[in-house]
Formats: sequence, C-alpha cells, structure tokens
Amino acid sequence: MHSNAALAPTARLKLARLIIDEGWDIARAAERYDVSWRTAKKWAERYAREGVDGMGDRSSARHTQPKRTPRPVVRKIVHLRLKHRLGPVEIGHRLAMPASTVHAVLVRCRLNRLTHLDRVTGEPIRRYEHAYPGSMLHVDVKKLGRVPDGGGWRYVGKQQGTKNTRTKTNTSRRGTCYLHTVIDDHSRVAYVEAHDDERKETAAGVLRRAVAWFRARGVTVERVLSDNGSAYKSHHWRAVCAELGITPKRTRPYRPQTNGKIERFHRTLAEGWAFKKFYSSETARLAALPGWVHHYNHHRPHSAIGKVPPITRLTNLAGHHS
Repeated sequence: MHSNAALAPTARLKLARLIIDEGWDIARAAERYDVSWRTAKKWAERYAREGVDGMGDRSSARHTQPKRTPRPVVRKIVHLRLKHRLGPVEIGHRLAMPASTVHAVLVRCRLNRLTHLDRVTGEPIRRYEHAYPGSMLHVDVKKLGRVPDGGGWRYVGKQQGTKNTRTKTNTSRRGTCYLHTVIDDHSRVAYVEAHDDERKETAAGVLRRAVAWFRARGVTVERVLSDNGSAYKSHHWRAVCAELGITPKRTRPYRPQTNGKIERFHRTLAEGWAFKKFYSSETARLAALPGWVHHYNHHRPHSAIGKVPPITRLTNLAGHHS
C-alpha cells in the first residue's frame, strides 16, 4: 500500500461490507469513508467476487509482458552461468544483449550471486533441514594448535609466540587440541568436547555422551552423519551406533559441503571462541569453552533458523511451554 492510499485493507473491508452486507448506497458509503464513488464501487465489487482475500494490494505489473526475455535466451544465460561461472558483462557480450538484462534474468533465477552455486558442480545449492530434533546429528573434529603459556603468535607476535612454544615449561602444551563437535541438524544445538586425539574410541565415547546429553533434553537421536575419517569408518564406530540404535551415515568423499552445517559451526567456533581474544594458556582457553557453547546454544541468535537461539527449537524440553 502506497503512503498516500486513502484506505488500508481493514478500512476497505469495512467499506465493502457496508455496501454488500448491510445494503448501504455506494455514494453514502463513499462519503462515510471520504473516498470517491468509483473507489467505493471498486472495493465493493472486489469483495463480492473474492471476499476478504480481495482486500489486499495487487501488483501493478502488467499481466502480459511481450518484451520479456524469451525462454530460449533465458536457458542460454542460465547455462553460461552454471557451467562457466560467467558474469552479466561476459554473458551479455556472448549473446549480444545488454548486461543489465542478463543481470535481471539472473536475479529472477536466483543465480545473481556465485555464492548461491556449488563450488564443485556449479549447480544451485540445495539446502536441507531435517524436520525435528534428533533426526540427524552431524559429527566432526576441529583441530586447533594449542596455546602456549604466555600466549600464541596471533596476539604476541610470531617471534614471542615461537619463543613461548619452545619454552621447556610448555612441553605438555605443545601439539594439537582435537575438538569433537556434534550438531543437531534441525535445531543447530551443539555439543563439544576437547581431547588429545581423534581415535575411534575417543570419537565413539563422545557420541555416547552426546546422545545421553540430548536424551536428557528430550531428544531421541536416529541418525549420525560423519565424514570418511578412519574413526568413523571403523567397526567400533558402527558397533557403538548399533548399540545406541543410531543409523550411521557418511558424506561423499571430497564433499565437505554435505556436512556444511558443522563446517559452518567450526568457523563460528574459531571466530567466537578460539581466536576471539587473548588467552595466556591452553588451560585458559579450554576453561572458556563451556561458557561459549552455552552462549551459542541459549543466547546467540542463529540466522539460519529465524534469528533465534538453537535451544528454542528443542520444543520438547521440560517446562519449555510453561
């Protein structure tokens, strides 16, 4: 509705009902709402034909568009975009048409940004989401270099960071921290544990505790999706999944996009916790992990689920509706 419209949809409905339902004269109803006779007649007729649904605004675009880009040309534009990743200028040059027209077609087909396309296949990204919590868990391991006593090179500089790492007191803090992460596909609720390795026994133990953690929150896990790491391909992993009543699934080789939700969580984890601020030691950084995960689950709005915290999607939590 434009800013100078005389009637809002609610007022249109009241006007139309006066004429159609209560039998008012059109001129009298028009005077009552301070609009023209023609306007009152239009809304009355539309109400008679379509009812309440006809009181909304309609697009002012033409019903027919004879100058719209022909379908064969649209298919050529889409083909060049998907198969060769060309921009509007290059496509327009090849097809002898204005770049602005090409851009309008790409916008209409939701191909105006290359981020909408899969990097490998060039096909539009097909996003999916399981219908309820527990239908699918995503698991993976995020590897981080440990923070030496005194701080790492990101905050103290490479020279001092290297010196801190080589100090004898830091012997036990060298190496890699393995963050075993678990994400619920529907709610994006996260469960994280830090370990010294990514062996099959460790990964299976994390899964056991994660399933119990979700069960305590009213979620029954049905499937688990992992990459093709050795821990997840092991007989031990399959045996634990069978014991828990979970169906194990794996992504296609060299296709991390299939597990994209947990890959995106790892980036958020790194930006929001691991490298967010200066930590004087690995112990200090790990001490901050539970608080950050709680903030992520309970307070941080998640853009992919309507800008609400992930925990709000666990609708079967005890007391959630009270």
